[in-house]
Amino acid sequence: MTPAIGSRSGILLLDKPPGITSHDVVARVRRLAGTRKVGHAGTLDPMATGLLVLGLNSSTRLLTYLVGLDKEYLATIRLGQSSSTDDAMGELGEAHDVSHIDPAAIERGIAELTGDILQRPSAVSAIKVAGRRAYDRVRDGEAVELDARPVTVSAFELLETRRDGFIDLDVRVECSSGTYIRALARDLGEALGVGGHLTALRRSRVGPFMVSDAATLPERPAPGSQPAAADTAALAEALLRPADVAASLFGSLQLTAEQARDLAHGKRVEVDAADIECIAAVTPDGALAGLVELRGRRARPLVNFPTDEVLA
Repeated sequence: MTPAIGSRSGILLLDKPPGITSHDVVARVRRLAGTRKVGHAGTLDPMATGLLVLGLNSSTRLLTYLVGLDKEYLATIRLGQSSSTDDAMGELGEAHDVSHIDPAAIERGIAELTGDILQRPSAVSAIKVAGRRAYDRVRDGEAVELDARPVTVSAFELLETRRDGFIDLDVRVECSSGTYIRALARDLGEALGVGGHLTALRRSRVGPFMVSDAATLPERPAPGSQPAAADTAALAEALLRPADVAASLFGSLQLTAEQARDLAHGKRVEVDAADIECIAAVTPDGALAGLVELRGRRARPLVNFPTDEVLA
């Protein structure tokens, strides 16, 4: 069967189901798309669901610029019990009485975790410590204490509260890249003196991209079988053009055919535009030539796309 995507370049928005890793999603998309060149712009834990942004083929070059986008999550925080991983996947600690925790105390705790804060990431995060992932060190029995780092929680909204032995809080969080929602759950529980952990997490937005616009991940093909044609076709239809994605993030500079050719060949390009740190350079045919910096009426390449794609 001929892949529906193959060498086509683009950004793919997928709604990750629970119970699989981001690496599992990448592996499945590689098989469905018929290409090894697939990467993602930020992982989701196996427990989490929601928006995963993938780059295919030459569009993997854009992922560096997508990783740092702000994000929105919908989550459920359980107060009254801590976890070794700060979420429901870890070893749960002793349950604590939460009957004395009133709504005002919860609101104060949330307010303290809103804005520009210093956050200590979970010990089982993917952050590297001396070249190894923190979670690998924890699995090997090491005690890992990561340094706190600055993050921005621009919104921490309490949507609903339920009490049934524990206190479950449904929340909406908007935050900078690198913020750990399970660390917010842990820190809120610690501040209230009863412990806390995350029981549900869904990423609803990455930058301008919404999970409501994401495609569903097709089921894994049976061993030895080929992906269904309908599944590969659905992914191909959902693939976003790199020029459209880059322009939505950075704005666009329309190139002439000569400018596009010169940029593809590494030559200096003169432009009639003000200084800009990053802008998408687009050919007359609508292809993404790359991302460029404009300085002194010259376009300096930051990321070039393959010449055969630019000049096709």
